[in-house]
Amino acid sequence: MATAQSATADALEQYRRELTGYCYRMLGSAFDAEDAVQETMVRAWRSLDRFEGRSALKSWLYRIATNVCFDALSGRERRARPMDLGPAQEPLFENLAELPEVTWITPLPTPDELAEQRETLRLAFVAALQHLPPRQRAALILCEVLKWQATEAAELLETSVASINSALQRARATLAKADVGTAAELDDEARALLERYVSAFEAYDIDRLTDLLHEDAIQSMPPYSLWLQGRDDIFTWWFGPGIGCKGSKLVPVGLANGMPAWGQFKPSPEGGYDPWALIVPAVSDGRIVELTFFLDTERLFPLFGLPHRLA
Repeated sequence: MATAQSATADALEQYRRELTGYCYRMLGSAFDAEDAVQETMVRAWRSLDRFEGRSALKSWLYRIATNVCFDALSGRERRARPMDLGPAQEPLFENLAELPEVTWITPLPTPDELAEQRETLRLAFVAALQHLPPRQRAALILCEVLKWQATEAAELLETSVASINSALQRARATLAKADVGTAAELDDEARALLERYVSAFEAYDIDRLTDLLHEDAIQSMPPYSLWLQGRDDIFTWWFGPGIGCKGSKLVPVGLANGMPAWGQFKPSPEGGYDPWALIVPAVSDGRIVELTFFLDTERLFPLFGLPHRLA
């Protein structure tokens, strides 16, 4: 009996990573996704005696996960990025306004199993998904991202193929208006560009940074609603209100939302380096076009395996 239970638990666990990617796109939060997958596993384990194999285990788990996500989304405001909430502002300390954690899209550690889906894990794409009603969102993720057949999605969502196709059409139209763009390939050239950025940022070398950032680059700093557009405004911030970041150390964390990311530790008055931000970049046409500095280090640094501080 114990062996059978272990085999069943292993069968459920093999889907945890891909279910996390699915729930993350649905909910826009790595923490919410983790909770949703755990709830999915609990519900599946409790219902195993009613699972008679009429559908594949994978489809059954996705059905449970979808219902968990629908429950989580019920009556809740959509998560967003600062760019979704208002126009860019001047790089002034007075423009900082902090909003609750539930406001924001949060980054997701991207294991190898999800790396090939990098394009659909980008922050801009995940934020655009949040504009879709939950059932449209599920249909689009299942059919466009995970490549399910419309018949399979219709069975999971207990609707008709015609309804799925209609939902997909409306969802595509909404995403087209969002203009999520296309990320550059994560090739050797893009990785080398980001490594040059790390070196230039640690040196706070404005000349090298000017060569690396697109002139219309965007910077945001959740949980603050302030975001900046344009390399000049970004540098005004870095050498003004953000001057405390000069001398920072950047520690690689692998991939976040399919892109190389770094934990930023800034110099501490007491010596050593204090945690400051998780940096997730976006690259296009040989330049860095977006930098997101996630400042919730208390939650994010453990998620990405970063230390509390550097000596």
